[in-house]
Amino acid sequence: MATGEEFFTSPPNKACKPYQWLHKNYQQALSVVFAVDEINSDPYLLPNISLGFHLYNTYHSDEKTLESSLKWLSGQGKLIPNYSCGEKDKSVAVIGGATSALSVQMGTLLDLYKFPQISYGPFDSILSDKVQFPFLYQMASKDSSLHQGVVRLIVYFEWNWVGLVVSDDMRGEEFLREIRGEMAKNGVCVSFTEKIPVSERTHMESRETFMPRIMMSATKVIVIHGDTDSLMILRYSGVPLILIWKVWIATSHWDITMRPVYRDGHTFHGGLTFSHLMREIPGFKTFLKAVTPSKYPDDILLRGFWLSAFKCQDQPEYPEEEICSLNASLETLPLCSFDMTMSGSSYTIYNAIYAVAWVIHKIFMRKSEKISLVDDEYLKPHSWQLNYFLKDIQFNNSAGDQVFVDENKSSEAQYAIMNYVLFPKEIDELVKVGQFVPKAPLGQDFKICEDAIVWSRMDNKVPRAVCSDSCGPGFKKTPLEGQPACCFDCSPCSEGEISSHIDAEHCMKCPETEYSNKQRDRCLSKIVTFLNLKEPLGMTLTFMTVSLSLLTALVLGVFVKFQDTPIVKANNRTLSYILLISLIFCFFCSLLFIGHPSIVTCLLQQTVFAVVFTVAVSSILAKTIIVVVAFRGIRPGSRIRMFIHPRMSICVVLICSGIQVIFCGIWLGTYPPFPEADMHSEYGHIIIRCNEGSTFAFYCVLGYMGFLALATFIVAFLARNLPDTFNEAKFITFSMLVFCSVWSTFLPTYQSSKGKAMVTVEIFSILTSSAGLLSCIFIPKCYVILLKPKRNTQEQIKNKRDSGGKLFSGGQPYASSSGKNRLKD
Repeated sequence: MATGEEFFTSPPNKACKPYQWLHKNYQQALSVVFAVDEINSDPYLLPNISLGFHLYNTYHSDEKTLESSLKWLSGQGKLIPNYSCGEKDKSVAVIGGATSALSVQMGTLLDLYKFPQISYGPFDSILSDKVQFPFLYQMASKDSSLHQGVVRLIVYFEWNWVGLVVSDDMRGEEFLREIRGEMAKNGVCVSFTEKIPVSERTHMESRETFMPRIMMSATKVIVIHGDTDSLMILRYSGVPLILIWKVWIATSHWDITMRPVYRDGHTFHGGLTFSHLMREIPGFKTFLKAVTPSKYPDDILLRGFWLSAFKCQDQPEYPEEEICSLNASLETLPLCSFDMTMSGSSYTIYNAIYAVAWVIHKIFMRKSEKISLVDDEYLKPHSWQLNYFLKDIQFNNSAGDQVFVDENKSSEAQYAIMNYVLFPKEIDELVKVGQFVPKAPLGQDFKICEDAIVWSRMDNKVPRAVCSDSCGPGFKKTPLEGQPACCFDCSPCSEGEISSHIDAEHCMKCPETEYSNKQRDRCLSKIVTFLNLKEPLGMTLTFMTVSLSLLTALVLGVFVKFQDTPIVKANNRTLSYILLISLIFCFFCSLLFIGHPSIVTCLLQQTVFAVVFTVAVSSILAKTIIVVVAFRGIRPGSRIRMFIHPRMSICVVLICSGIQVIFCGIWLGTYPPFPEADMHSEYGHIIIRCNEGSTFAFYCVLGYMGFLALATFIVAFLARNLPDTFNEAKFITFSMLVFCSVWSTFLPTYQSSKGKAMVTVEIFSILTSSAGLLSCIFIPKCYVILLKPKRNTQEQIKNKRDSGGKLFSGGQPYASSSGKNRLKD
């Protein structure tokens, strides 16, 4: 920038060919013209002084940038280092550096001459090193929260599988590190990372590989970070024949609308871009509308831009001369060629020019205070003088924004989220759909209008960008080995566990009083259940119990009525009465297992059952012993005759039953049964049942009964063939066989059963074994008593004895003819 003159200078190289133009960048040149015109029109800022400027093109090349800087310093287009061939240079500052790479190249040379360089490119912390770049100043706002805004947008649309494309430089590395950390915090994974080389040579080598590789990737959302120049390779790279639609999220300094040909716009249709949120500079659009080649005839850049942007040639005979009229307006150009809204770079250039103007103003004010006579030569500032004032300068621009040159006071950028929409006939538009203001209160810092976003021409639904589909309620995420956290399988929750929300990391266990439904997405209260009398099973078992008890009582009544008949008297009717009464109680004790268990019923269930059954088995054992003794041990004067006495049989019953009573007493005194809630035996139910308390005591009681039954079976088996008219040993043998079979089957079945099944198995075993004893021992006798009464007489017995001879037991007569030694009842 120079003082005292205003002119346009061609770049060191020849003018660009039309297809080489980055049309929209020309707005930056026009912002220089606008700012200089505005300053020169201000009578208060720089009175009696006019600003001028030189425009040079850097061509996005390190080599060309250095060459342009040297030619500018040497003057008249000659490259003579450390020597100026032109007139006395009036330039005081350089405003340049669209990229960090260009700023570094320029700063390396300009710092030798203490020439202030004001960079309008993206803020780069590398350029803040005042040791390496002491005279370089950055005017752009800091993008330190940009990565947070991008991740907020990604999280809002529930994307977790995202590709990253960054420029291969320090800014790209810094952004990559920051956004990866932010993505990890929010559960977003990186699908791929592409680093775009910024050197011109590498561009040419890889221009046909980057875009196809990116477009063919699996992810649907791609974040691009970098400036328009460094990422120009994306626009000139080959596009796959089969276009796969992607959502592009462009950061603040990459212009998504800039492209070389119309067809490339379809690639970025529906993209989202973070643009710096700025106030509009008054009068800038009006200025742009009035810009024509005829208004600035000396501006050879404008002429080249005009011919390229309006797609015409500089020949009068060209048929499209009408649309290339010098009086046409920039307003008619499509967005890809020119934007009437001031860009971030143009806004920064505008502020940079004003910063130089305010510094010159400050220098002039100080010098004018020291001298009374105005000396033009003395008042002219030198470039090195600006460095002293630049770092402290601050002002409010025409839009009302406060501007600082000091990087430590530089504000943090705010962003407008724009949606790029491409219409037919090369009409495109950027529509504001949201904003991100980092320093705003939580809830107001990020805003997005989802309904205003245009995604795709085919389907305007929000795209899904996930590695794995979400796991619905009832499932949990199972990580895949060697894959990022966003890639997973969905595994159903186990029984008793639920997951009520999408993408649950773990299943939650239901409380013990609840169970998971079939969908495993909520817990339901378990149903409290027990062997209820009102249930079909409970009613059936109760009916069987009462029926068998009445049948036993009926048999007892028959025996009482026919108590004087030989068949009743011959088999010790007292023991028969005891056995029948105990069987009635055996049947009725089954009712203790039916209904809601309580402390009393739990105490009585096993003990009453054990004692009553022991009485029954003891009675049968006593019967069997009497038969054996009567037929094998009868000798005159033998002591064993005492066992034939009825009192001895009662003693056998009392002794055997008393031992069982002692066992039960010890059981109740140590670890008695108690009611418990079984939460796990039956799914969805809480089974109220009796816990045995001591499993050892329970099986001791059962084992004792089994021992008595086995002893009875052995004794009865030995006496099965003894001669007697009413010998019941055979029936006792068979009844004991049934009894032992039932209870030997009961043990494994009981162990493998759960819940109500355990109670049902025990009741069934009680009823079956009791019914077996009743059927095998008493039904045949009732048959004789009721249906064959002739066989139940003394005459019939005598006839059988006479025909079969005397009865012997061990070679001795069982009973004499006088009946004195006959077996008593």
